[in-house]
Amino acid sequence: MRTTPEIEDLLRGKAPQVLGALVRRYGHFDAAEDAVQEALLAAAGQWAEAGVPGNPRGWLIKVASRRLTDALRSDQARRQREERAAALTPRDAFTAPPPGERAPREDDTLSLLFLCCHPDLSPPAQIALTLRAVGGLTTAEIARAYLVPEATMAQRVSRAKQKVRGVRFGRPDHWERRLPSVLQTLYLIFNEGYTATSGAALQRRDLAGEAVRLTRTVHGLLPGHCEVAGLLALMLLTDARRDARSGPHGELIPLDEQDRDRWDRAAIEEGVALVTRALSRGRPGPFQLRAAIAAVHDEAASPEATDWAEILGLYDVLVGLVPGPVERLNRAVAVAMVHGPHAGLTEVEALAGELRGHRLDAVRGHLLERAGEPEAARAAYESAAAQTLSLPEQRYLRTRAARLGD
Repeated sequence: MRTTPEIEDLLRGKAPQVLGALVRRYGHFDAAEDAVQEALLAAAGQWAEAGVPGNPRGWLIKVASRRLTDALRSDQARRQREERAAALTPRDAFTAPPPGERAPREDDTLSLLFLCCHPDLSPPAQIALTLRAVGGLTTAEIARAYLVPEATMAQRVSRAKQKVRGVRFGRPDHWERRLPSVLQTLYLIFNEGYTATSGAALQRRDLAGEAVRLTRTVHGLLPGHCEVAGLLALMLLTDARRDARSGPHGELIPLDEQDRDRWDRAAIEEGVALVTRALSRGRPGPFQLRAAIAAVHDEAASPEATDWAEILGLYDVLVGLVPGPVERLNRAVAVAMVHGPHAGLTEVEALAGELRGHRLDAVRGHLLERAGEPEAARAAYESAAAQTLSLPEQRYLRTRAARLGD
């Protein structure tokens, strides 16, 4: 029997919690992840037929623990140490706290996040491993985020797991040293949840929600850190538009066509307050600037009321800090809104040798359409549709192309 989407979502959410519990108890990150994957496969088969157990996390931890201890006991040099560790821990300590007992203060998922961002790993390896272990993304999804072959990303993840083998699990002594990679990782997890890179669904709400939850946790631990506040604000201001981004059949609705009455005003107010406080404390960082741009969009009563000159000014500062092609492509849209579509197209064409994928052609199509060049716009939309693996994006781009062909 096939696994239902509900079970798949549940397993995706529980996987990092289970892995964190096992690594905290036994260590052996690489072996623990293998054991968790075996438990997830077992659950996918059994739960679809027998139903989800009352304590799914405990069920997964119990099965994964058995698989892990079996694997560890095959190594004679480790057998006695692992059996002593297991004997010192109450049998049900990792399945559920006793009635009335508070849950552990440390969030296993957050501890796992910082473990994956260990300083011995390169920044790309830190992010890849965290997306895999904490974000629940597949290797293929991570590869698409980095625009590299899947085999290359698989090797990167494997090497990263080997490097963190034996590292003590728990709160690191210097969180700030790992923070840039942690924040970038959370940002990528949120982006994958907010706009899925592949599949039939436009969004993966559970993944975006987990990124927000983890970022809230980091913000609670480091309340005075402006970039943490900026990232949380960016997520809230972006996710506030979630319900208005898709129609009744899951179709994509672009920002300028959304019903703004459906935006989450409470999330917008919280995000604006966060970024306003952060910006008042000193020189802004990239996440604060991105959040400020999102705030300008969210506070506009209509597309026509959007202050594009302010957005362009913020992008100018952002590109000065992060001169990457994605930031420059977004700036090109602002240039077009302030100085006209031809000015924006000039910026887009300058990126043709640096940025690959459907986004460049999608923006090109949009600006060509605004410039009154329907045939060229239609070709750009069709090229973009052929490059994306997201079915909602494909349908949206092909609809735009078809409309120009009428």
